[in-house]
Amino acid sequence: MSPYEIVVLAFALAMDAVAVSLAEGLRLRRPSWRDALLIAGMFGLFQALMPVLGWALAFGFADEVSTATPWIAFGLLALIGGNMIKESFGEDEDHTTAVVTLRTVTPLAIATSIDAAAVGVTFGVLEVDVAPAVAVIGVITAVLSLGAVYLGARVGERLGSWAERVGGVILVLIGLRILLEHLL
Repeated sequence: MSPYEIVVLAFALAMDAVAVSLAEGLRLRRPSWRDALLIAGMFGLFQALMPVLGWALAFGFADEVSTATPWIAFGLLALIGGNMIKESFGEDEDHTTAVVTLRTVTPLAIATSIDAAAVGVTFGVLEVDVAPAVAVIGVITAVLSLGAVYLGARVGERLGSWAERVGGVILVLIGLRILLEHLL
């Protein structure tokens, strides 16, 4: 793969993370720098780690793992998105106190990066130099996710509780898309 192809691939892989970052921004409305950097950093980290995992699995049992990953991604995103939708119908709390922790961000980072593991399998087949490729993927994902958190926050301030519903629907739809791409 050429460097140009890796950059294009990185942008494509980042889109799920960007959509979820946007949803998180919608939920938070006024994210702190710490929260935004944690979200962007975790998404970038997992987008970089998953191709390495896929690359390693390419030499072993990639077929067995690839059948379960869409179901895992769908389950995680549907659960988190459904919870966001449910919470949006509750009292309109102060979203500046919404908690962003490793525990809340890690499932999202895993769910949005599972497709990157499949890319890692192709890295093994195409004999791609993995280290620079995953660095590019991680950095591009982190930068785009950071911008998406703040874009979502700006939109979220204007939309109120509808923003959290939209964010939840986005997560459920991303999970459904991942599952349908696997099944069809």
